[in-house]
Amino acid sequence: MSKKIEAEEVTSRRKLLVSVAGVAAGAGLLAAGGASAAAKPAAAAANAPGKLSINSVTVKDGTVIHFKDWGTGTPVVFSHGWPLQGDAWEDQMMFLASHGYRVIAHDRRGHGLSSQPWQGNDMDTYADDLATLLDALDIKGATLVGHSTGGGEVARYIGRHGEKRVAKAVLVGAVPPQMVKSETNPGGLPMSVFDGIRAGVLADRSQFFKDLTVPFFGANRPGNKVSQGMRDTFWLQGMQCGIKNAYDCIKQFSETDFTADLKKISVPTLVVHGGDDQIVPIDASGKAAAKLIKNAKLVIYEGAPHGLPATHKDRLNEDLLAFIKS
Repeated sequence: MSKKIEAEEVTSRRKLLVSVAGVAAGAGLLAAGGASAAAKPAAAAANAPGKLSINSVTVKDGTVIHFKDWGTGTPVVFSHGWPLQGDAWEDQMMFLASHGYRVIAHDRRGHGLSSQPWQGNDMDTYADDLATLLDALDIKGATLVGHSTGGGEVARYIGRHGEKRVAKAVLVGAVPPQMVKSETNPGGLPMSVFDGIRAGVLADRSQFFKDLTVPFFGANRPGNKVSQGMRDTFWLQGMQCGIKNAYDCIKQFSETDFTADLKKISVPTLVVHGGDDQIVPIDASGKAAAKLIKNAKLVIYEGAPHGLPATHKDRLNEDLLAFIKS
């Protein structure tokens, strides 16, 4: 081989090596530098509003809402109370899914396995998050079921987004029309009650949640048989809620006026309330809400506490099944 040919081959190999090295270096930058121009669109797509995975949906501000979606058939969508999560509905979800229904329960933003954003902890956003979930799953003809704060979420959802995806509604121990006492709501609870809840959350929320299980489940009533496990489950779920989210939500469930939302509900609505609810007293909530909803049926569980989805699960399960079938 001539020296000229040999030199040309060496030059060609060097050019090839330089080219390969450049490609490798570029690939390394793309892999390691998540800020590269090529990487940004991929990251943005992963967090795009309405982005749906097997158990979460991303809403417009980037918050990720976790949910469970079990079974098949007519959909039943659950909204939980404060400071709990979708698992608070597990008894009803297991029962209805076993009876041929599709059951869906999400963790409200800041609660359970959902993101814990600093902003957006308000009832309008809660309702919009629920709307994003229902839109992403293309839910139609659903029965919306809300307990406590979740009942407010259901009412505000219908108030803001209408009934195009809703066939029926159920409010269980729900906070509407309004909890706090005011000139227009003389039967409500004084603001000092909610200020006390805020103080408890800030001072020692772990102990506060443990103490709250007493009135929540009626453990202070003669003959009450609530188990320690049931009370421990409340504490465990409560501690998975972000402290900022838990704190902000107190204002939402206590001060929000749902009167206008309730008046917009026209679908058949079941209002279930415990006669001995020490958290959300029945007169200013369940009874008042049933009067404002056009097509409502009020069912009172005499002697039942606020946590009746757990303490009276068998009766509630049967009532839900009968109402959905009717």
